[in-house]
Amino acid sequence: MIDYQLKGKVAIVTGGVSGIGLAVAELFADSGAAVAVWDLKEDAVKKTAEALAARGVKTIGIALDVTDEAAVDAAVKQTVQELGGLDIAVNNAGIGGPSAPSGDYPVDGWKRVIDVNLNSVFLCQRAQIQALRKAGKGGSIINMASILGQVGFDNSAAYVAAKHGVVGLTQAAAWEHAADNIRVNAVGPGFIATPLLDKMDPTVRKALEAKHALNRLGRSEEVAALVAWLASDDASFATGTYYAIDGGYLAH
Repeated sequence: MIDYQLKGKVAIVTGGVSGIGLAVAELFADSGAAVAVWDLKEDAVKKTAEALAARGVKTIGIALDVTDEAAVDAAVKQTVQELGGLDIAVNNAGIGGPSAPSGDYPVDGWKRVIDVNLNSVFLCQRAQIQALRKAGKGGSIINMASILGQVGFDNSAAYVAAKHGVVGLTQAAAWEHAADNIRVNAVGPGFIATPLLDKMDPTVRKALEAKHALNRLGRSEEVAALVAWLASDDASFATGTYYAIDGGYLAH
């Protein structure tokens, strides 16, 4: 395992109790960062924070709804107070949403997906930037987009729109806050073997794997490695960029 030399850094990971978020939080901890895990369920957040602390770093778990502006602002303040600052933020929380063609897509489903997958990234990024500017040391924000932040996908209009929005939000923030030494990048995973795909029909999964040049789904740990590099000082010239990690999906 590569040590990304994050000792002395403080990181926030939203959606940090499973899948990509958990893999990121674990790699951050193994690289020496103090980690604040944010997610919805209090029991899962507490359990995850305790497991991370066993790796030898300071951690806290905060249960919140990332679509709630006041809760997000309070969570950033709590993170800074309890962990002693903020250097890195990974805005990873998201949902899949309903499956339906655009002409039949349920309006309530559209609003929920946009709220969780785009509006929450704005709220979290906004609060994180304010904290980073106040500290005056700069930092790195990584927003979790998707390959569907670059292309369309049947029956997923809300998800596709939200992830395209995340990429645009990332690019705007990178320009706006470069003078503050705050780097903002987006990561676009292909289809990853997370718990969300555990119940997928094997035939459907095989067809999905075939859409990737490597003929398999990605692993959360592979995405986490890219995120950790972007969080590290080795990525000091990287900002405003969308980084696909997709097994060749977008190359076809």
